Amino acid sequence: MVLEVEEGRPRFSFRVVGRDRGSEARLGCLATPHGEIETPVFMPVGTAGSVKALPFDALWATGTRLILGNTYHLYLRPGHDRVERLGGLHRFQGWDGALLTDSAGFQVFSLAELNRVTDEGVRFRSHLDGGTHFFTPELSMEIQLALGADICMAFDHCLPHGADPAAVAAAVDRTTRWAQRCRDTFGGGGRAQRRGWERVLFGIVQGGTLAAQRRRSAAELVALDLPGYAIGGLAVGEPVGATRDMTELTAALLPADRPRYLMGVGFPDDLIESVRRGVDMFDCVLPTRMARNGTLLTRHGRLVVRNRAYAEDERPPDPECACPTCRRHSRAYLRHLFQAREILGPVLATLHNVHWYQELMATLREGLRADRFAATAARLLADWQGGESARRADIQRAGR
Repeated sequence: MVLEVEEGRPRFSFRVVGRDRGSEARLGCLATPHGEIETPVFMPVGTAGSVKALPFDALWATGTRLILGNTYHLYLRPGHDRVERLGGLHRFQGWDGALLTDSAGFQVFSLAELNRVTDEGVRFRSHLDGGTHFFTPELSMEIQLALGADICMAFDHCLPHGADPAAVAAAVDRTTRWAQRCRDTFGGGGRAQRRGWERVLFGIVQGGTLAAQRRRSAAELVALDLPGYAIGGLAVGEPVGATRDMTELTAALLPADRPRYLMGVGFPDDLIESVRRGVDMFDCVLPTRMARNGTLLTRHGRLVVRNRAYAEDERPPDPECACPTCRRHSRAYLRHLFQAREILGPVLATLHNVHWYQELMATLREGLRADRFAATAARLLADWQGGESARRADIQRAGR
């Protein structure tokens, strides 16, 4: 099979087009070979080549223009060589927007019982069939380039919260060495031309909740002069306050002219607070995972639509939402779908949650654009936190 070479696609670039005067929040434009994306932006997670429960035309209609795929899972199934033969991940899955691939570094943390880490790489035991696979920085780059991601992530060593300080320091050392190997394999300056368009490499700052290690990791990675940087190793069990402190510290250490990506953090208040601290990009499985379990996100907190209280509730899931689910369906109907285990229930809930997240980010961008970010963020936080407090109070009353 001869693959087409797509000529004339734009190069990757990032520029800050607006700033909040009272915080580090900023409005940006991320140009990729598969379209421009306004930042701050939320990326739905498409681990195995799909955003669970959503066809891509419905995903596009939510305003999503950038999604995430996972190197480790796509390597295991269907295999990066096969995806490349079939035209790359964009064509294989039928996605016209931009694509970022994780490096398999997070699986070092999430599949810790199935792997063994050395300076050379990580030996994984497949969660699918028990077979062993040896991942190196070089293999991670080979897979991501074969998949055809616009943005590729450096292979990193992520540890759980509470790890021994010596282990954290060793993981920072390893992350730096692996990032250097990734850059050397990928191409000069973390940029590579392959099959007609440019791909770029982002480094990932580690260091747990140890400020000195965060500073060291950021300094060593910034010295590699990569096109973008991520804040990794957070939302792995640490207190919320520590997540925000480390986000603020790390973001301030990263170049102002490069995109900053906070990995795996996704509750609405976390997004708002992280935008305030200067973060441009986010991903998290939370909106799609919660949807499959019958929880919808609204401006006023979580709505667990499976609850008996909604059995005859004719209101839309979120009266302030304009998504197709809220325009057409009631809470009672969604509860029925989940009770009956109809596949349409998770589909409609996922459609709502992804749409709602994209509207949240659009509202934050509009606040920045109109020079009223502080008021916008305060209103969104007050609505969300007030709703969550009321929900917890209801749960406690029901328990009594």
